Amino acid sequence: MTVMEPFGARLRRAMDERGPLCVGIDPHASLLAEWGLSDDVAGLERFSRTVVEAMADRVAVLKPQSAFFERFGSRGVAVLETSVQEARAAGALVVMDAKRGDIGSTMAAYAESFLHKDAPLFSDALTVSPYLGYGSLKPAVDLARESGAGLFVLALTSNPEGGEVQHAVRGDGRSVGATMLAHLAAENAGEEPLGSFGAVVGATLGDLSSYDLGINGPLLAPGIGAQGATPADLPGVFGAALRNVVPNVSRGVLRHGPDTTALRTAADRFAAEIRTAVTAS
Repeated sequence: MTVMEPFGARLRRAMDERGPLCVGIDPHASLLAEWGLSDDVAGLERFSRTVVEAMADRVAVLKPQSAFFERFGSRGVAVLETSVQEARAAGALVVMDAKRGDIGSTMAAYAESFLHKDAPLFSDALTVSPYLGYGSLKPAVDLARESGAGLFVLALTSNPEGGEVQHAVRGDGRSVGATMLAHLAAENAGEEPLGSFGAVVGATLGDLSSYDLGINGPLLAPGIGAQGATPADLPGVFGAALRNVVPNVSRGVLRHGPDTTALRTAADRFAAEIRTAVTAS
């Protein structure tokens, strides 16, 4: 298997060249309807192709949400395969938002689905859930290292329900979320210019100064736009780790479709606002 340059290095370069914006590809039924598309595979394919054509040559990261493709069965997954391959061919890095998490051979099979270089759904990085224990992610960590891919581990998510698990305090006095961040810091130790093992940390969470976000890896930050956070909120949430933040916007950009120019204009506006927030801090 040909080994690529590590994901962290590729992401750092893409963020420096294109800005850190990540745009989601979330073809849920309401957005298909807003675009005047049918809620079927034909609508899914038109939606996804339009987003890729509009975004893949200008944003650092595209993040397809696997569930919205899987709901159409094998034909939907085929659309996802094409979208991933075309986005990467156009220069965007692809983070597959599948939030996989299991143990042993099952986790290994999930990893092979998205992180093996020869897999039809090979992506530059994968979102994973560590709540069967961080050690359960080892097959994905190992394969990501082998293939030059990365992971984004759910640590401090933007949904309100997440706190009942992520803010729970362990016997050693450290929260579960903080424990996940510590594991990631260990994975990324010594990596330059950026480690490949990132955390998902919501942009809606306010002051996170009690958490050590300095994991030497990327921080995928959902919550900008429809969930209420703005680019101007990023410095207050992420502090000294701001340069490694990958802000994710989905509906805030996608609602401007299906017009390609309008999609690009919306993405460019968010990118400029993020750039202003980062450079002003």
